[in-house]
Amino acid sequence: MFLFSSHVFKLVTTIDYRTQLLRQGGLIIALIMFMSLLENTISQNQSPDPESTQVLQIHYQDRHVVMDNGILQLTLSNPEGLVTGVRYNGIENVLAYTGDENDRGYWDVVWNFPGKKTKKTKGTLDRIEATKMEVVSQSDDQIEVSFSRLWNASSALSVPVNIDKRFVMLRNSSGFYTYAIFERLEGWPAVELDNIRIAFKLNKDKFHYMAISDDRQRYMPLPDDRKPPRGKPLAYPEAVQLLDPFEPEFKGEVDDKYAYSMESKDIKVHGWISTNDSVGFWQITPSNEFRSAGPLKQFLGSHVGPTNLAIFHSTHYVGAELIMQFEKGEAWKKVFGPVFIYLNSFPPEVDPLLLWHQAKNQTKIEEEKWPYNFTTSDDFPASDQRGFVSGRLLVRDRYINREDIPVNGSYVGLAAPGDVGSWQKEYKGYQFWTKVDENGYFTINNVRSGRYNLYGFVPGFIGDYHNATVFDISPGSNTSLGDLVYEPPRNGFTLWEIGVPDRTAAEFYIPDPNPNFANKLYLNQSAYKYRQYGLWERYAELYPDEDMVFNVDVDDYSKNWFFMQVTRKQEDGGYNGTTWQIKFHFDDKMKNFTGNFTLRIALATSNVAELQVRVNDFSVDPPLFTTGQIGKDNTIARHGIHGLYWLYNVKVPASLLRPGNNTIYLTQPMATSPFQGLMYDYIRLECPDAVSHITRS
Repeated sequence: MFLFSSHVFKLVTTIDYRTQLLRQGGLIIALIMFMSLLENTISQNQSPDPESTQVLQIHYQDRHVVMDNGILQLTLSNPEGLVTGVRYNGIENVLAYTGDENDRGYWDVVWNFPGKKTKKTKGTLDRIEATKMEVVSQSDDQIEVSFSRLWNASSALSVPVNIDKRFVMLRNSSGFYTYAIFERLEGWPAVELDNIRIAFKLNKDKFHYMAISDDRQRYMPLPDDRKPPRGKPLAYPEAVQLLDPFEPEFKGEVDDKYAYSMESKDIKVHGWISTNDSVGFWQITPSNEFRSAGPLKQFLGSHVGPTNLAIFHSTHYVGAELIMQFEKGEAWKKVFGPVFIYLNSFPPEVDPLLLWHQAKNQTKIEEEKWPYNFTTSDDFPASDQRGFVSGRLLVRDRYINREDIPVNGSYVGLAAPGDVGSWQKEYKGYQFWTKVDENGYFTINNVRSGRYNLYGFVPGFIGDYHNATVFDISPGSNTSLGDLVYEPPRNGFTLWEIGVPDRTAAEFYIPDPNPNFANKLYLNQSAYKYRQYGLWERYAELYPDEDMVFNVDVDDYSKNWFFMQVTRKQEDGGYNGTTWQIKFHFDDKMKNFTGNFTLRIALATSNVAELQVRVNDFSVDPPLFTTGQIGKDNTIARHGIHGLYWLYNVKVPASLLRPGNNTIYLTQPMATSPFQGLMYDYIRLECPDAVSHITRS
C-alpha cells in the first residue's frame, strides 16, 4: 500500500487546508490527488489484476432482486424496478432508510392528457412502476436487468407510453448505470409530458456535504430545517427561511433548490459526501445528447434532502413551450441516459472532501467511454453505429473586421430541423453540441442516425447561426462541411451599445442581497451574486421614487443598469409596471440622417412580460414597437441569469430622432406579481447603412 509522507499527510487531513485543496491548483495538490486516487483504487479492489476481480452475481429475494459485484450491492423491487437499497463500504444502505422503501430511488414522469390540467396542478406524477422484470444480459463482465411496463389502453390513469427501465452493473465497477427507453406507437392518444427524471434520496443522517462544481459545494441544512416552525416559507414554496435549524450556522439562511440549478453543458457530475464515513455518492452524466433544449437549458441537480437528480426533461427556465406535446396517433421513441451512479471512498486518514476530485476524474473516464458499448438495447447505438460532422465556423461582420473571423468559444450543434433558434425549445429528439477551437474548427462526434440542421451561437455577436440544410446522418458517416459563415444581424455602424452579447444578464449591476435572506455560499462569489433570494425586491429599494435612467455617454452598465426590469410593489400590496429610459446625445450632423436607424434588443429572459419601445415621446400610443406578452421562464424567482433568448430588431425612423438629447423608453407594463419582468442581454443602436459608410470613410 502506498504511504503518505508526514508533511503531505498533514496537508491532506488538516481542515484548515481544505479550501486551498478544493480551489487552488499546483504541483502539490496534483501529487496529493494522484496518491489519494491510487490508494483508493487499490482499497476498492478495482485493479485490473485478475486475481482481485470480483464475481458478478444476481440474487432473487421475496419481491426484490439484488445485483452484486463484490464492491456494492444494488437492490431493486421486483417487478417495479424501484431502487430500494445500495450497500457500499460497510454502509448497509446509503439511501434513505426510513419511510416507504419505494421513495428512495426511482424514475418518474409528470404528464397529462391535453386539456386535463388545471391551474392548481402541475400534472399527474407517475413514479414509474414496472410490471415485468427480465435479465436481458448476464456474463462474467456485466449484468443488465430490464423493468418494463406496457401502456394499458383500458386505463384512463396510465400515461400512453411504453417504458423500459434498465440497470447495468459491470465487473470491478464502483457503481451502476441506468437508462430508460420511452416509446409511443402509432394510433395512441394525445398526451403531454412535463418532467422526466431519476431521483435518489440519500441517508440524511450521513450525507451532509453537497458538491455540484469546484466553487459550488458546502455543508447543507437538513430537510427537517425546512418544516415549520423551524422554517418559514417565503414568496413561493421552494424558498424557505431557516429560523431554527438543527445546526446554528444555517440560522437565517434561505434554502431553495433552484439556487443550485445548472446549465446542461455543465451538469457532468454532482452528488454528496458522507464525511464521517468518507463515502461519496455521485451521478455522472458523460453526455447531454438526450436532454431537452440544448446546452444552455437549466436543470436541477442536487439539493436539500439530501436529494440527487438526473432531470432529462423539464419546463424550468422555459415554461409551457417546453411541455412535450404528442398529437393523437404520433409515434415516438427516445432513450434517456445512460447515467452512471458512482460511489467512492477514502481511508479515514484522508480528507473526505477530496472525494469530489476523484469523482471528477471518474467523469473524464466515463466521457472517454461514451457512447457505452455494453448496453444490450439496439436503441442505444455504439460508436461504430454513429456518424461524425466536422467543419469551421467563421463570423462575418464588416463593421468590425474586413475579414471573416473565427471566434473561440462559439458553440455549434446538431438538432432536429427547424427555424432559427428552434433548438431552445426542441425536446423530442437528440442534440449534439461542441465548442469550436481558436481557429473556428469543430468536430461533432458520435451523432445518432437521423436528420438534423446545424445551429450555433457566438459570444460577442447577437443572434443565432442556422444552416437550413438537412443533414442525413447514417452509421459510420463522416460529413465535412468546410467553412461556414455566420453573418450576425447588422444594418449599420454602432452608435452606442449597452451590455455584452452573451445571452445572459450577468454583466449588469447585481445588488447585494438582503442580509436577512441570504445563501452564505454565494456571499463572496461575485460570479453567482444573482443566485440570492429576493433580488427583485432590491429594485424598488434602489429606485424608490423614479425608474432607472441610463445615460449611454456617462453611465457604466455594470454599475448603473439593474440586471432585471421588474415590477414595483405598491403600499396596497399591488404592483406597477416600470419604464426605463436610455438617454443619448446626437450632434448637428443628425439633421443629415435619413432612413431608419435600427435598435437591436436581445433579451436574456422574459416572464409573462411585454416590452414596449417609444422614442422621445412617452405618451405616444400605440408604441413604436411591442413584443406583446412573451415568456414564462420564471427566471427571476429561480435565481437564474437567463432563460430563453429573444432578439428583436426595431426600425427607428430618423424623423423620430433629433440633434441634441434623445430618449428611448422601455416599458414593461404587465404587473400582477413580483416575478413578471425582463432581463436584457444586449442593446445596440445602429446608423442607417448609407450614413454609416459615409461616416466610416
